[in-house]
Amino acid sequence: MRKGMRIITILSLLVIAVMVMAACGGGEATPAPAAPAATEAPAAATEAEAAPTEAPAAATEAEATPTEPPTEEPAAAAGGSERSKTLIMDIDGGRLQDPEGVWNPYVPGNRRDQGFHQVCLEPLFILNYQTGEFIPWLGESFTANETLDQWTLKLREGVTWQDGVPFTADDVVFTIQTLIDNAPELGDSAAMKNWVKSVEKVDDLTVLFTLNQPNPRFQLDYFSVKIWGSINMMPKHIWEGQDPLTFKNFDLAAGLPMCTGPYKLASTSPTEVVWKRHDDWWGVKAGFKLPEPETIIWTWAGPPETRAALMANGQLDSLMDITLGALQALQAQNPNVITWFAEPPFAWVPDPCSRTFEFNNSVAPWDDPEMRWAINYLIDRDKIVEIAYENTTLKSRHFFPAYPPLDALVDNAIAAGAWNLDKLWTHDPALAAQIIEGKGYVKNANGYYEKDGKELTLDITTHEAFIEKQRIAQVIVEDLQAAGINASTRNEAGSTWDENWRNGNFEARVGWQTCGSVNEPWASMEQFNAKWLKPVGERADYDAWRWSGPKAEEFGKLTDEIGTLPLGDPKIQDLFNQAMTIYMEELPVIPVTQAKKIIPFDTTYWTNWPTFDNQYIHPPTWWQHFHVILQNLTATGAQ
Repeated sequence: MRKGMRIITILSLLVIAVMVMAACGGGEATPAPAAPAATEAPAAATEAEAAPTEAPAAATEAEATPTEPPTEEPAAAAGGSERSKTLIMDIDGGRLQDPEGVWNPYVPGNRRDQGFHQVCLEPLFILNYQTGEFIPWLGESFTANETLDQWTLKLREGVTWQDGVPFTADDVVFTIQTLIDNAPELGDSAAMKNWVKSVEKVDDLTVLFTLNQPNPRFQLDYFSVKIWGSINMMPKHIWEGQDPLTFKNFDLAAGLPMCTGPYKLASTSPTEVVWKRHDDWWGVKAGFKLPEPETIIWTWAGPPETRAALMANGQLDSLMDITLGALQALQAQNPNVITWFAEPPFAWVPDPCSRTFEFNNSVAPWDDPEMRWAINYLIDRDKIVEIAYENTTLKSRHFFPAYPPLDALVDNAIAAGAWNLDKLWTHDPALAAQIIEGKGYVKNANGYYEKDGKELTLDITTHEAFIEKQRIAQVIVEDLQAAGINASTRNEAGSTWDENWRNGNFEARVGWQTCGSVNEPWASMEQFNAKWLKPVGERADYDAWRWSGPKAEEFGKLTDEIGTLPLGDPKIQDLFNQAMTIYMEELPVIPVTQAKKIIPFDTTYWTNWPTFDNQYIHPPTWWQHFHVILQNLTATGAQ
């Protein structure tokens, strides 16, 4: 049954290839209906979080069984009429390290998935994974000329900021120019400077982008909530005259942060962010539904078992990814809890960000491709699927998600001999030992490899909020320890984990940042492009694994060439094959598993959550397409 469900899930994404290619390939875009029809930071890690953990043999009883809820309840969790008007969400990514300093969405360390970009900021367009359509939101259409080097954006009429000031082309031009002028320090600024030659206002609702070179995926990659979020617009009347690198964008009395969305920020703390509905939201006049929740709370309660306990007691309406054992225990206590599938595999598979083992390629000895391959041979993917995932996912053939258009590229590359799947999936500790010992390492009295008096160690960091990645790391540590590498894993607070990666202050990690591609290869490949290489200590937006050298540079040139070709161009396959031959030799990041997301929803207070049987949109609540979910949520009236 699990195999059948997987086939159904993947088939549901087939439409993306055709419809997205048609929408991105120039000509007139076909807008989706204006209103959707109803039918992929914290405080510093504590000493306990930072300490290396033991590898689990399987889910522990504590992980599988919700424990008592925390004594501090979310603000509206006590029940009564307020609970029936309040939506309570689980924060993705852990605690907010600086609750008053995360509201500038363009600077490092900001956090947008605690409600900021789900209910306050609004995108221009949203890609619907289930239909392949672009849903117009702040934008109406985005069309390219025949040569794909000019794009014309038409904005929706009647959109206003929450203070009543109209949202116009001036805001778009101001935002894009601000990013270009402050590249590469601001988020997405390097990409905008790389692509945009000029951005001009044609009239109040029309913006003309002239690009430095053709880009058939300009709308898809930057303005369509393809994965997680998109480039959000600044209100020019608020940001003009501010230093975008230091502006906090936080002053509740002054209405900051200022957005166009249906909710305003009411309060914030390290573990709770409260949003109140903005009843004068522009969307109502445009034909959208005023969302039913009057208050939305994003709350962080700590370990997965504690958060599951909150949902078991009706104090969370949406829970972030949990284990199969925890889900089964949760549903036994609260039969109103549902997931994407009503039966195994339960999870939404695959999430577009596959799970990977990631090296800092500038740190010895992991700057040596042969040593990276030794680690690959020590990773038992079958064991990871069995233990870390309880058989709810698949091992990865590539760093791509297993979507049909990408699978076709990988199939052809494997057939052409560019991507050796058997070699990648080989679990052979003896072969790994041969490589390591060939580098001059010998085992010491403790059973660990050593060279020149220095033990071979590997420090693997994980994000404190994500049990899935922590479990992967724990299984890998067990395998490396058994082979004679003194490996350890530790959790880091979310913002710390991300900044250490961006600045090269890590040795290895279990992550997911290879994501980007859903129907074509360029977006994920661009993550490895050596043209973005930065020295350790300097923040990198791309190639944060710092893969360098002649082969990395050749990979980047092939990626650049793919980036100029229209989607579906037959030349892409040959260029992809050449690039994958290089990647397979170097292996800067190791593909491990496809991502699964068991996302429980409680239907006690709110119904019409997205499910496989009601797939008006894909289910991740931490993405910016949550605006579509809000259009569909209906109160049950339960007290």
